[in-house]
Amino acid sequence: MAQTDGVVNGDANDPAPPHTIFDTILVLDFGSQYTHLITRRLRELSIYSEMLPCTQRLSELGWKPKGVILSGGPYSVYAEDAPHVDPEVFNLDVPILGICYGLQELAWNHGKNVLAGDKREYGHSGLKIQRHSGKQAHVDRLFEGLHDDMEVWMSHGDKLSHMPDGFLTVATTPNSPYAGIAHEEKEYYGIQFHPEVTHTPQGKEVIENFAVKICKAKQDWTMEAFVDKEIARIRKLVGEEGQVLGAVSGGVDSTVAAKLMHEAIGDRFHAVMVDNGVMRQDEAKQVKETLTKGLGVNLTVVDASERFLGLLKGVSDPEKKRKIIGNTFIEIFEEEAKKIAKEAENSPRAGPINFFLQGTLYPDVIESISFKGPSQTIKTHHNVGGLPEKMNLKLIEPLRELFKDEVRAMGTNLGIPSDLVWRHPFPGPGIAIRIIGEVTPDKVRIVQEADKIFIEEIRNAGLYRDISQAFAALMDGKSVGVVGDQRLHGHIIALRAVVTTDFMTANYYRFDYDFMDKVINRIGNEVHGVARVLYEMTSKPPSTIEFE
Repeated sequence: MAQTDGVVNGDANDPAPPHTIFDTILVLDFGSQYTHLITRRLRELSIYSEMLPCTQRLSELGWKPKGVILSGGPYSVYAEDAPHVDPEVFNLDVPILGICYGLQELAWNHGKNVLAGDKREYGHSGLKIQRHSGKQAHVDRLFEGLHDDMEVWMSHGDKLSHMPDGFLTVATTPNSPYAGIAHEEKEYYGIQFHPEVTHTPQGKEVIENFAVKICKAKQDWTMEAFVDKEIARIRKLVGEEGQVLGAVSGGVDSTVAAKLMHEAIGDRFHAVMVDNGVMRQDEAKQVKETLTKGLGVNLTVVDASERFLGLLKGVSDPEKKRKIIGNTFIEIFEEEAKKIAKEAENSPRAGPINFFLQGTLYPDVIESISFKGPSQTIKTHHNVGGLPEKMNLKLIEPLRELFKDEVRAMGTNLGIPSDLVWRHPFPGPGIAIRIIGEVTPDKVRIVQEADKIFIEEIRNAGLYRDISQAFAALMDGKSVGVVGDQRLHGHIIALRAVVTTDFMTANYYRFDYDFMDKVINRIGNEVHGVARVLYEMTSKPPSTIEFE
């Protein structure tokens, strides 16, 4: 599956995608849990990189990378059903780096000399670099400028049985005599350890040596450069009269996408926010203030809170909540889109609305193209899937090549306030999935008020950017409490705060007791109807970050 140009139903006349503008390192994924980190490390080095499945046919790629990295993977290269790279990779005439399984794949294509190891090697290990001189000195470039003894992270059971023809040893560990190999003539390198993980302290330098010193990739991937090129791309794609419709939620992704679209085509971008009644306290008001007055975005806010809350009455099942909210959102959005389209028809200076803005990020793309395939659906995600097809619109996805940290950098570059750029994620179904059981207006009020206090105190303590996501939720059932001299049969609030880099795994944040005392006392005193406050400490996995 070849990488698209960021537009569904595009054609050969679409503007050029980033891999045709920036020097690009291609990462081929063999199913490792770490593969996306390779791409992230390269981007952090200001080098553009894209990830594709290891089964990618080079004849369908349509562009030439500056270098190729073969990722790790959970397989054995000698197994009958093991995945293998397209042999044409070795005819690209570009440097290749094999990591873990990638090293074994490199060796397998140069003699099939891989077998199961007597001892597995998982965790930290000491790597010893072997230096060369004379005509062989060039094979040391992968470890140039690094110490001869390195701490690295290993995760493998198989290993090379002997050195492939034409290769030299450049690094060893006590259990892996061929922990690093390099071809004597071609720019092929293999390493048994994982340089992309933080457990390998000098791993980023290894990746930089490969990408910059060996592949000669330019370090020109910056959000400043990308913003200018993306604005030009959008203008060319939409044309001088085309108009774009898009939904915004107030989160960083949709806000950055909306601001970028406004910079490109001005008021020909029509943003719509649907207030579903289960947003954070005063959310709709704040978003309208920020986007319209602060950023100049053409925004319509639709207050549909009563409609949503009426449909959610008596519904306790979380999947039903999600579907009600998702389907109703589409209905309301379509209704509003028809109004905007009718108004747009009467505009003397613009053409019809023919594009739909969607805030797809690169992790979403990675999930869909991973060699392992899309993961099992743990819970339905709220989106507007199917809407453009029903409305006969083409998708335009200006953020689809970016990771979350890059989106934040773009937001800063576009002048979006830092409080909004660094705002914690908020689920599409909103507070409805932070209320266990039936959603009622009073329960929504309780969660909104408790959540506001929790976030206020986190900000006051200077902890907001240390935490990836924090919120209050309402548990099912009630608990006995005491208010003054009176018995209270009130609700139970659970607070949750997590730290994560990719939201695939997460650990709870360790607040000190004084902080928790202050938050719990404020919620108990200020939020009417709360009898008990808990702090939820389960990591992901086994839990998910949200409660439903």
